[in-house]
Amino acid sequence: MSVVTRLAPRGGRAAIATALVAVGTCASTLALGNLLDGTGSRGAIWMGVVMLAALVAGVRWLTRTWWIPSAVGAVAALITLVLRYGAPPGRVQLVPDLDAWDRTTSAWGDGLSIINSSVVPLTVTRSVELVMLVGALSVFLLADLLAVALGRAAWAGLVYAAMWIPAVSLGFGIGAGALFWTGAAYLLLLALTAAPHAGRVERSRLASAAAWSTAAVLVGAVLLGPVLAAIPGWSAIRLPSFGSGSAGPVRLSDQLDLRHSLGQRSGQTVLTYSVTAPEPVQPADEDAASPSASASPSASPSASQSPTGPSVSAGSLGPLRAFTLTEFDGRTWTPTTPTATGPVVPGGLLSPDPQLANQPPSAERGTLARVDVKVASLDEARLPIGIFPRTVDVPGQWQYDADRDEVFGSAATSPGLEYSMVVEMPNLTSNDLADATTPAPDDATASGVLDVPETSHRDDIAELAREITADATTPYQRAMDLQTYLRSTANFTYDVRVAPAKTDDAVWDFLQDKHGYCVQFATTMTIMARTLDIPARVGIGFLPGKSDGEGSIVVTGKQAHAWPELYFGDDLGWVRFEPTPAIQSGAPPVWSDPFRSSDQVTGPDAIRPTGQAQAPGSDSTSEPEQSSTSTPAQGTNWVPVGITVAIVLALATIAAAVAVAHRRRRVDLTPEAAWSRLRRALGSRGIRWSDATTPRAAVDLIQAQLVERSERGLEGGAAESLVSLSRLVEADRYAPSAPDVDPEVLERAVREITLAVKDLLSDRPRRDASPSAPRVGS
Repeated sequence: MSVVTRLAPRGGRAAIATALVAVGTCASTLALGNLLDGTGSRGAIWMGVVMLAALVAGVRWLTRTWWIPSAVGAVAALITLVLRYGAPPGRVQLVPDLDAWDRTTSAWGDGLSIINSSVVPLTVTRSVELVMLVGALSVFLLADLLAVALGRAAWAGLVYAAMWIPAVSLGFGIGAGALFWTGAAYLLLLALTAAPHAGRVERSRLASAAAWSTAAVLVGAVLLGPVLAAIPGWSAIRLPSFGSGSAGPVRLSDQLDLRHSLGQRSGQTVLTYSVTAPEPVQPADEDAASPSASASPSASPSASQSPTGPSVSAGSLGPLRAFTLTEFDGRTWTPTTPTATGPVVPGGLLSPDPQLANQPPSAERGTLARVDVKVASLDEARLPIGIFPRTVDVPGQWQYDADRDEVFGSAATSPGLEYSMVVEMPNLTSNDLADATTPAPDDATASGVLDVPETSHRDDIAELAREITADATTPYQRAMDLQTYLRSTANFTYDVRVAPAKTDDAVWDFLQDKHGYCVQFATTMTIMARTLDIPARVGIGFLPGKSDGEGSIVVTGKQAHAWPELYFGDDLGWVRFEPTPAIQSGAPPVWSDPFRSSDQVTGPDAIRPTGQAQAPGSDSTSEPEQSSTSTPAQGTNWVPVGITVAIVLALATIAAAVAVAHRRRRVDLTPEAAWSRLRRALGSRGIRWSDATTPRAAVDLIQAQLVERSERGLEGGAAESLVSLSRLVEADRYAPSAPDVDPEVLERAVREITLAVKDLLSDRPRRDASPSAPRVGS
């Protein structure tokens, strides 16, 4: 049995089929759109697919061996990839040298590493483009092999799905464009390979019918479109859309590479939370809670008060940290597997300080804040928690790592997970840090918090750190000098785009280029602090977020953030600083803000209780509250829906009836269809043969049955037509290419044989077809 089916297209059909496979492949790459930052690489990928399709189609035109075009295409694709991605930097290579393959495989490995370690949206570098191009060319070659070479077009759909797997498995939207164009190319490919081989007359007839059908659809859309749009309530109907839902779960990256640009971060809500005092103080009188009082200039926009007096707000709580990083090799932060020091038990403080661990929170040690969190699209095995000692009440099996101050679990967070914390926020000020020392911690994190990677610019970074902190006499002053130097917009610019690496030290490249985002700023302060013998690490989590105007704080993927934490002895522990410019991070913590007094906790992150008006001149970045007089959303009016459905069904019924009537009248016979029609006609008169009977044997069987019933068989033109039709059916079934026969000739042959059989069985004078009618096969 041949691996090539009878449906395998040949000649011009094969070229059209290859073109459709190329269109489907290019369209399937659109499914990666939501995973990538920008579309700059799409042109190169599409161009590669189109050029390969032209080569394969050309080779198939010259040979009839089914596997040669695919083999030639695979070899040509491999050579092209080596020439493009294995060329020496800055040179065009027409003939690959001995090192070209090594450079290509190195770029391939680098691309896979970037894809595995990066977060969505992924910035497309040259090595990532190589991985994507290899995938697209492989999809085209395999789909073309199945659909065109082997004639199994239906299997090509599974090959296209390979491009959809990354976005689908990560939960990202595909987009209507990818669905429409991939589906259209696939359906056209199925139609092309399954369409019968018609004669010249029938091809023109089918083309005419297709043109008229297309024109009818367009005219109907133009005429009925305004009518349907004018139906009352039509605009209120919510139509389904593709790719407009969730953009997939958000996960924090724990392998931060300073060489990569950040790209556009997800705007999805990863979690929401509220911050309240555990025991809110009730207003002393009605005037204290009146809108006029809260709207006065002296009223704080964060009205939640703790029993100790200071305001409780998202700003005072600070970011929610998921984990910390200590190991840096000069380019990339490497995660450390957390080690459980105990399970998470509600009620006791989780803190690296053994004197506070498992103790109940106390308002005497600081301000208490209750934080109620609800997870949205966050997919993270480490729980975002406050940076201060806190209790954690969370369902499920969660462990605490006191050395790294992390809460982690065996399973990741899922949408709808709710947990609460009571955070004990120490009233830390700059005075508390002024004379603090910075000894290395005694726990397991001490192994890496003073390490500076051995790079070619290690000494240059240390020298610059000493120069910046030359006037400082204490570790805190040195930390403040580093933070001030990095936050200054005169020195650095916040930018998600990172210049290409120039050295083996990403920190030095950042200090020279002076453009970067939070990872560059946090890493640079961390490494420079280590050169000054200050233990430092990087914290990863989320900025406080923004108020939704209803008492909750909304945190999106855009609030993902990195910051340095410096160790100031056992009494103060790890202290957060904020070197990233305010355009992204907002104000620094109160203890490291030289322009804010230690008792202020107002700002854009403060919570405004529901119903409280915003103070005039407030710098709140909360979303504006909707007016209470806004019109409520109306439900869908089903009357226009019913009318529209009725119209569509009526038009479909009419179109189906016309199509059936036309099919009965039209002449669209192929040899196989003519044989089936003859078999039905003779079967109605008792002349039958089984499916296992070959066409040639069927001729003898028909004649034998006629002789048995009427004492004579077919003669003359009818006998010749029967023999010729059987030969055409054999050719149609088994020949490399189907015979090209005018359908009208086949129609006359079937009619002639049928009438002859009828005359023999009815014992009436025979009515031969017109003697001038051409014989089948002539």
